[in-house]
Amino acid sequence: MFRAMILIFALASALMLPAVAQDSNSQDKNLDVRSSAGDLHIGEDADARKVGLPLYPGARLKKDEHSDRANLSIATEAFGMKLIVANYESDDAPAKVIDFYRGKLRKYGKVLECRSEKHGGDIDVHDHEQDSKSSKELKCEQNDGPVTELKVGTEDDQHVVAIEPRDGSSGSSFALVYVHTRGKQGDI
Repeated sequence: MFRAMILIFALASALMLPAVAQDSNSQDKNLDVRSSAGDLHIGEDADARKVGLPLYPGARLKKDEHSDRANLSIATEAFGMKLIVANYESDDAPAKVIDFYRGKLRKYGKVLECRSEKHGGDIDVHDHEQDSKSSKELKCEQNDGPVTELKVGTEDDQHVVAIEPRDGSSGSSFALVYVHTRGKQGDI
């Protein structure tokens, strides 16, 4: 699902910009484009605060071969999407991280607890073309696997925390995710 969203951003940016170059040695890992066709932001400036959640005490950014965080947004007259993902790790067991975020997510509404095979395995995004009247409630599509996903909100506006045991050692790895989509009306 995240790969599909990233592909949408890439295609949209290609349509909005005939040519954009950024120095590969640049320390600035963000790209901001404002044009008559719309606005685009691609960056590594994601963190727990931008997701709308506090950082679990003692957690640190996860460092691996994959990007540890992404902040993507596009806004046009026809549609808009915002995706913020930040990956962290903790020396605490998954159950402690789950308890912490279950309480913190309650400010956004009823918290669902789902199980999936991988991070993002149970995240769904609303299709405005099918039903533009209202956003659908979240539900658990899967309910089996090592990853616990705490979800709150609607398909158009959701906060997700995906927690799993850390590979090869004690502790946890977890992703904080915020997804917001809209059709012709609304803000991103």
